[in-house]
Amino acid sequence: MSDVRLKHGLWILVADGEKALFLKNDGDARNPDLNVVREVRDDNPATREQGTDRPGRFSDGPNIHKSAVADTDWHRLGKERFADEIAERLYTMAHRGDFKEIVLIAPPLVLGEMRRKLHKEVIDRILAEVPKTLTNHPVPEIERILQEA
Repeated sequence: MSDVRLKHGLWILVADGEKALFLKNDGDARNPDLNVVREVRDDNPATREQGTDRPGRFSDGPNIHKSAVADTDWHRLGKERFADEIAERLYTMAHRGDFKEIVLIAPPLVLGEMRRKLHKEVIDRILAEVPKTLTNHPVPEIERILQEA
């Protein structure tokens, strides 16, 4: 991200599978002033807290053997749905003209999920992607990390 400057008006999405911060730089490249425009949270507990049944089994045919069926990973499905929701929000915001350029910051898995679901109108506005987890950092720390990048 060394060629990306935190210029005035630049939007930054900091997301993981459960939380997203939409930030806007109201400062400039030398003195960024990131402000939260919107925060989105998804209550996505671990699969063990969401699953209500033990994994199923099925018969292998006419013999007495049975095979286990993998349990649904509800937590992973929740992250995928959240990526869908964020991609849809980005499209709506881009279509309204809320941002001209945006930087996406998310763990690699979440970036991949979002990238597959993003509309061309959003893709054309992506200035950079940063594969990091920064959602639990305070905004001044995110500013510092981005300035050092």
